[in-house]
Amino acid sequence: MRIILSNILAIYRRELQTYFASPFAYAIAAIFWLLSGFFFVIILLGPDGLLVQIGQRDQAGITEPPIDVPYQFLSIFLNLLGSLALFLLPMLSMGLYSEERKRGTLELLATSPVTNWAVAVGKLLGVLTFFITIMLPIVGLEAIAFSASNPPASFNVLLLGTFFITIMLPIVGLEAIAFSASNPPASFNVLLLGHLGLILMAAAVLSLGMFISSLTDSTILAAILTFALMMLLWITDLIASGIGGSLGEAIGHLSLIKHYSDLSRGVFNSSSIVLFASYVFLGLFLTAQSVEAFRFQRS
Repeated sequence: MRIILSNILAIYRRELQTYFASPFAYAIAAIFWLLSGFFFVIILLGPDGLLVQIGQRDQAGITEPPIDVPYQFLSIFLNLLGSLALFLLPMLSMGLYSEERKRGTLELLATSPVTNWAVAVGKLLGVLTFFITIMLPIVGLEAIAFSASNPPASFNVLLLGTFFITIMLPIVGLEAIAFSASNPPASFNVLLLGHLGLILMAAAVLSLGMFISSLTDSTILAAILTFALMMLLWITDLIASGIGGSLGEAIGHLSLIKHYSDLSRGVFNSSSIVLFASYVFLGLFLTAQSVEAFRFQRS
C-alpha cells in the first residue's frame, strides 16, 4: 500500500509541474476568470440583474416577499459556473494521456512497475488540484466576506480583496465586497455545498475526459469527444423528459447538471454524491483498462 501511495504521489507531482508550467493551462484559467467576471456583472448589474430588480421593487413600494439576494446570487452564479466548467474542463483533460501517446511515453508508463490505476489516480488528482487552485481565490474571498456579512464592509475584506485583485481577477474583489454588505447573511450551506458540487462535477468530467484522452494521440480530438460527451450528459434531462416513464426517470438520474443544481441551491442529496463518485470511478476504471489494452497490443 505504501508503494502504491508513493507511486500515486510521484505521478501527482509530475502532473502538477506540467500544469503549473503550461502557458495553455494559464490561458484556460484566464478565460474561466474572465467569463466568470462577465457573468458576475450581468447577474448583479445587468438589465434584469438582481440589483435592478430590487431597485424596481423599492420604487414600486413592494416589500413582500423579500428577496434573499445572497442566496439568489449564489444559486444563479454557481449554476453558470457549472455550465461554464463543462466547456472548459475538456481542455484541461485532453492532454492527460494524449500527450503521453504523442511523445511515446505511454508505453513506458504501461510497462512500468507502476499500476495503471495508480497512474490514472495520480493524473486525475493533479488536474483536479489545478482546477481547485483556479477556484481557491473565489472561495477564499467568499468565506472571508461571509464572516462580515453585516454592513459596513470589513477592512479585512477590503484589504484581502485588494490583494487578490492585484494578482487574480478584479471581479473577485467586487464579489467579496458585495457579499460583505449582504443582509440577511448568505447561507453557508449554499456556499459549501455549491462549491463542493462544482469540485465533484469537475472530478467526474475530468475522469471521463481522461479516459477519452487515453484513446487517441490527438489532443484536439480528445477535447472534442469529451465536449460531445459532456453535452450529452448536459441534455440528459431533456432526453429523459421526452422519453417519460420509468425509463425516462432512470435516464434523468444520469444528468450532471440536475445533481449539481441541487447542490448549488444548498440541498444535500446523497444520490448526487453517489452519482459523481460513480462517474469518477467509471472514468478511472475505463482509463486503466484502456492503458492495459495498449500495453497488450505492444507486447
